[in-house]
Amino acid sequence: MTEGADDFAHPFGPTPGPSTADFRPGPLLLQGQDYFFRSDDTSLDFQERVHSADLVNDGDGDPIPCVLVLARAADMEMNELSLALAERGIRMVRIDADRCLDIALTVYTDTPLIEFERWLLRPVVVWRRHFDITALPVDPTTVHGAYVREQWRAVSNWLSCRADWEQINPVRSSSHLDRLTQLRDATAFGFRVPRTAVTTLPGRSRPGGGRCIVKTAGHHMLEPEPGALRGLFPRPLDIRHSAEAREPAPVLVQQFVDSEHEIRAFVVGDEVIGYRVDKLDPAQLWVDPDSVVVERIELPSGLVTRLLALCRFWRLDVAAFDLLAAGSEHVFLEVNVNCDWRWFEHRAQDDAVSTAVHSWVGERFEHLAASAPAPRWDR
Repeated sequence: MTEGADDFAHPFGPTPGPSTADFRPGPLLLQGQDYFFRSDDTSLDFQERVHSADLVNDGDGDPIPCVLVLARAADMEMNELSLALAERGIRMVRIDADRCLDIALTVYTDTPLIEFERWLLRPVVVWRRHFDITALPVDPTTVHGAYVREQWRAVSNWLSCRADWEQINPVRSSSHLDRLTQLRDATAFGFRVPRTAVTTLPGRSRPGGGRCIVKTAGHHMLEPEPGALRGLFPRPLDIRHSAEAREPAPVLVQQFVDSEHEIRAFVVGDEVIGYRVDKLDPAQLWVDPDSVVVERIELPSGLVTRLLALCRFWRLDVAAFDLLAAGSEHVFLEVNVNCDWRWFEHRAQDDAVSTAVHSWVGERFEHLAASAPAPRWDR
């Protein structure tokens, strides 16, 4: 299979004719994209439910060491982690972007403690994943909504960068890891990358001289209203429809690379877990997932070494790499810091990534909790 294909599932939108000279077509990545996902804000977190129902002893009042996760309610990977950590006797607490407007939270600045609802907690490990400000259930066009967003933006960024507890995929590093920086760094570590242009004139840019793919420079999802996500997926560039059109914002135009299949490689600490992904076009993973074939594979040792080196350079603990297998080469496409793995495991009938993540987080917590001095608490 190849990274993209001519039989892309969604047709291009209408183009202006002679009688519509003043009509400007919408952005390429919004034309024909009908992917829509409503993110559920109902919590399925095991630990939250048992603690809220008073089914667990709250202890003697001393700060409880915990794993603090900033996510959103639909983060199923974190739901599974909560259950796995509970089996090891490790407390996990969630602050979800789509459910955070009514929580009782106090974060102390002079000691690494927080009060969350009625519990006094000492975060040992903090993991920010899908805590997107756009998910806050407020209207950002109102003064109230803008205010709430700005406060949570500042505080969540601080929580995700605070140095007196361990950060998984530190935001101080990962927030600057945009797609173009990824390509530059991957090249420095010996990966082949597709030739890429950043442009508002995609029809005039043909990096590599042949077929090209148009991609978003930012996230693959838009959330124009809280909980309503729409896809921005890669699509083949049709030069006939876009030769003179200007985009309202820059996009990536990338060389089309012929390949046998794609690879999704998950890095968890020092372990690399690989899956072969066979699909017909770049967007098929989202728009027609049941037709995508995924199987567990062993990755070459040289590729594993380079992936681990990149993660150390980027200070990433858990990440997912997308690569193309092109002959004897592995072509770097991107790294996903907020990576989700359950879907790949489900398609491959495998649980290797979940097992690795649960073990790595648990062992990291236990090591840090055992070695950290007790925080000062004199209030």
